[in-house]
This record gives sequence, structure tokens and C-alpha cells, in this order.
Amino acid sequence: MSDLPRRESAASIGNQVEGYLLWSATVAEAERRAEEFLRPLDWLTTSQRAEIEQCYVADNLRRARQDLERVAARSRSLRAEYENRYRSLRRRCLGVTLAVWAALTTAVALLCVL
Repeated sequence: MSDLPRRESAASIGNQVEGYLLWSATVAEAERRAEEFLRPLDWLTTSQRAEIEQCYVADNLRRARQDLERVAARSRSLRAEYENRYRSLRRRCLGVTLAVWAALTTAVALLCVL
């Protein structure tokens, strides 16, 4: 029985965990930056500070999500491009191999006749 479905499932879970951890780190970084941004603004009230912090974090996360979506789209595009190139290269290699094999077979057949 094949072990492939189990490996694909484990890879999928690994990717999901990695994505979760990366996004959690992004959220933590956005919150850290918001606190850093608000530090010199000590004249704000607590509610103003909280509202600005929420807006700052939300904006950072929106931008991070857009960046990740652009990277994911580019990755899919590159993958398709590389798969097409690989298929083309594989066809060319097969063609050259068959041509060399045919030439060698013909040469051996001619030598055997002589």
C-alpha cells in the first residue's frame, strides 16, 4: 500500500502550522510596531490610544495579507512556468535520445551488412 497520501497529509498539516506560526509572528510584529508608534504620544487618552493601536495593527495586517497574496500568486505563476519548461525539456531530451538511438541502430545495422 502506498505511503503517498499520508505524506501529502502530513505536508499539508505542516504547511498549515507553518502558515499559522508565520501569521502569528506577523500579528505580534504589527502590535509591537503599533506600541512603538504610540510610545511618544503620551498625551493620548487610553481609549484614543487603543483605537489608534487597533487601526494601526489592522492596517499593517491588511498590507501584510496583500503582500502574501502577491507572493502566492507569483509563486503559482513561477511554478506553472517551470513545469512547462520542464515538460518541454523532457520532450527534447527524449527526442534527442531516440534520434541518437535510431542513428546508432542504423549504423550498427549498416556495419553488420558490410
